[in-house]
Amino acid sequence: MNTSAEDVRDTAVRARTAAAALATLNRAAKDRALLAMAEALGARSAELIEANARDVEAARAAGTAEAMVDRLTLTPARLEAMAGGLRQVAGLDDPVGEVVRGRVLPNGLELRQVRVPLGVVGIIYEARPNVTVDAAGLCLKSGNAALLRGSASAVRSNTALVGVLRDAAQAVGLPADAIQLVPGVDHESVKHLMRLRGLVDVLIPRGGAGLIRAVVEESTVPVIETGAGNCHVYVDVDADLDQALAIILNAKTHRVSVCNSTETLLVHRAVADAFLPRALTALAEAGVTVHGDETVRAHDDRVVPATDDDWAAEYLSLDLAVRVVDSLDDAVTHIRRWGSGHTEAIVTRSLGASRRFVATCDSAAIMVNASTRFTDGERFGMGAEIGISTQKLHARGPMGLPELTSTTWVGIGDGHLVS
Repeated sequence: MNTSAEDVRDTAVRARTAAAALATLNRAAKDRALLAMAEALGARSAELIEANARDVEAARAAGTAEAMVDRLTLTPARLEAMAGGLRQVAGLDDPVGEVVRGRVLPNGLELRQVRVPLGVVGIIYEARPNVTVDAAGLCLKSGNAALLRGSASAVRSNTALVGVLRDAAQAVGLPADAIQLVPGVDHESVKHLMRLRGLVDVLIPRGGAGLIRAVVEESTVPVIETGAGNCHVYVDVDADLDQALAIILNAKTHRVSVCNSTETLLVHRAVADAFLPRALTALAEAGVTVHGDETVRAHDDRVVPATDDDWAAEYLSLDLAVRVVDSLDDAVTHIRRWGSGHTEAIVTRSLGASRRFVATCDSAAIMVNASTRFTDGERFGMGAEIGISTQKLHARGPMGLPELTSTTWVGIGDGHLVS
């Protein structure tokens, strides 16, 4: 059954009312709710796993790839990890009320720029039920109401999870409508959500490039663009080649299905003969299929020809595009043309080269002699994240609690008038 625009609008109206209540809560109240939600995930794990099993059964019947089924599946260990994430968020500093800057003007008027919640945050995401819990927890701690729109393949799991989270939050005095599922599983319900400018303050899409592009292009609600990760490692002429090999293996093979996994390796021509034979053998032994240019193919018969599609690809698989470049500037030119603005890495012992790479790569995160896999809120020491922003406005890189706030200017006077 199609979901009406009025159904989705009613959900957003309730979320807006809840957001007004959340904005006044102190940290203790929010942390109490987060801990209650974590406890409830464990106490009601049986019903959550039962609901998830129906989603998993339907996904397998539909011929869904096993890797995607795995991302959909909930287990007692995964539920405990989700509960642990909520407890971790409860332990983080509350960004709301933080004074970003302030001063007293010559006329005595006191000015402060203070962090405040965004309001109503809509999250559109694919078949990963853990996002439901992560997003709800981060939004609650930052004082925002969460409107959650997961994929149809996880609707039973998400419905059960949101029911548990709402019950727990309401039991400790929070408005239940602070956490809501957007009604419907058809694409129309997503379109209705994307048209609620004025009721929904911001949308955050989490998923593949197609989902993100559709939300960015079709939404009238402001969008924080996240996710797509065509990440690069560049091996410089002054690289420690042992270190470079370890970094590319980690960046490519540690976990291939995530956005901070490296998809393209660029190698300076001056070290190609020394580095490529070792790298190609190690990558093949790790199960990686290399898509290479002519120079790369000359080093190993297992390399398949690379095309423009390969340079642009976010594989999310054991595939890697490899190219030989003539200079650091050529590497940066390649990255700026084909990259997604997520994470790039340089391996070099040259301070000058690293500085130039950092200054000229236009990406949300840049690693020097480190794996691209570090671009993550938890690994950055920020705690949980709502996603990794690849845009340039408001938030860029891993988005933790401060990135889920805006600011308000507060002026305090004593009958001050403009003359």
